[in-house]
Amino acid sequence: MLNPSTTAGPSSKSQELEVALAAVELHLSSLGQALQDSNTAAIEKQATELHRSLATAVNRFAQAARQGGVPPALRQRLATASGRVAAQRESLARATAALDRAIDALMPGQGTALYGASGVADRGASSGVVQA
Repeated sequence: MLNPSTTAGPSSKSQELEVALAAVELHLSSLGQALQDSNTAAIEKQATELHRSLATAVNRFAQAARQGGVPPALRQRLATASGRVAAQRESLARATAALDRAIDALMPGQGTALYGASGVADRGASSGVVQA
């Protein structure tokens, strides 16, 4: 006789992964729409929800990988979602840099600080001129 817990295991694990991944995809789409609408409240909310759903998905996928693997279709969807997150991050970084340049042009004495990947300022704080 088959043990119900063994027969339900893989299907149950795949279902948990599917639910976690669907949440990531939903919040990615919602964040994209909020960004398009320039809705700051929705952007904050969806960014927070996306962060939570990503953490949950990463934990579930890591656990599934340790316990026998992740179905290829779900692995591909996770990779696609990861690419979408990276694209949104890059888009936001570019928009932020453009806004900082515009602020510098309008208010040169205010000097917004731009930071590089290492966390060190990329340029002087008081003008748009790069100092060596």
